[in-house]
Amino acid sequence: MSFASRMKTIVVATDLDGQSEAALEYARKLAGAYGARIVLAHGIDPKGYAAVDAVPGRVLSGLSEEAREALDKLAGDLLREGIPSHSEIRQGAVAQMLVDVARQYEAGLIVIGTEGMQGAGPVIVGAIAEHLVRLAPCPVLAVAADWNAGPFRPTPGGPVLLAMERNEATQAAVSTAVSLAEVFHRTLVVVHARSSAEAAAFLNPGATTLEEFGVRSSGRFPVRCIVKDGSPADAIVEAIAQHHPSILVAGVKRVSGTPGPHGTAFALLARSRCPVLCVPPETAPAVSRQEARVHAEVG
Repeated sequence: MSFASRMKTIVVATDLDGQSEAALEYARKLAGAYGARIVLAHGIDPKGYAAVDAVPGRVLSGLSEEAREALDKLAGDLLREGIPSHSEIRQGAVAQMLVDVARQYEAGLIVIGTEGMQGAGPVIVGAIAEHLVRLAPCPVLAVAADWNAGPFRPTPGGPVLLAMERNEATQAAVSTAVSLAEVFHRTLVVVHARSSAEAAAFLNPGATTLEEFGVRSSGRFPVRCIVKDGSPADAIVEAIAQHHPSILVAGVKRVSGTPGPHGTAFALLARSRCPVLCVPPETAPAVSRQEARVHAEVG
């Protein structure tokens, strides 16, 4: 199923302190372009308590009422823009809550906000976002709160940047990036991180890569391919600084093949200065709550 055909519902992780404003702005643009509805999802994560069941009723009630008022206001704003919306308030860990909501509404996209590049925020939120990406039944878009600030502000009409890495999610990522470039009339810039073996042989795999995955220039949008040496994460971060894209699209494996607790997805989520759209393989495995807890413990 194509990205466009799945984009009927967008789940947006919504907080009450403004961190999700940039995420909601991006969700609005996507919903308007694809004719999608927005589900505003708010998770009550009872920090300071040993378990959800231990939260005093009066505290939980107060949190729920505050969240409901905020979500009702956001829903009203969306409706005035012609975007249908619905809200969900649930308890528990944020990643699993979003996965549950996305499955319930058969969402084509989950959008989350991160804290930007200040303090330890990127590291912490990058880990949460990576965990969500591994579990989600659909693509996940992470938007930093400061994505549109200072020297990192995207060029007006900035390109769609596609991180070309061969894995089981590559074709889905290509399809998604092509759809975005076509719908928003943007240049598609494909970044290929050249391996040491390719560099030693003086190979430029750009044209071959585009042809292999069916990416070609057309009257609908222009296509460029750039080749950089080094690790995929370093190459992509450098490309972002040079091209100021409006969005980065990357195919993400369900299980990281990188030694250690995190893979390339984490590096991109923690270091990128533009919104990162992580696209899983076309066929998403069903993940139970028990499996998700095990995944979190070992990941």
